[in-house]
Amino acid sequence: MTKAELVEVVAAQSRLTKKSAAEILDIVFANIGKAVKKDQRFSYPGFGTWSVRSRKARKIRNPQTNEMMKLKASKTIGFRPAKELKNSL
Repeated sequence: MTKAELVEVVAAQSRLTKKSAAEILDIVFANIGKAVKKDQRFSYPGFGTWSVRSRKARKIRNPQTNEMMKLKASKTIGFRPAKELKNSL
């Protein structure tokens, strides 16, 4: 599903305009991003949890040159679905 499709579904189900639905979705996802950044996690019951995950520094291989390179430690966001969501699949 694309953002445009999600906006269309939300607009239809909430009887809002597509513009209003898009603004609301942008606000929701911006606040999820802020919460993950600030608190290191965001949980939505019945759906899942977004959390910051740390990756260790590691060696990788450049597939074009076969040269081994070092990749610095980094942070990423991970998602773990709730049990209800997993069971509904």
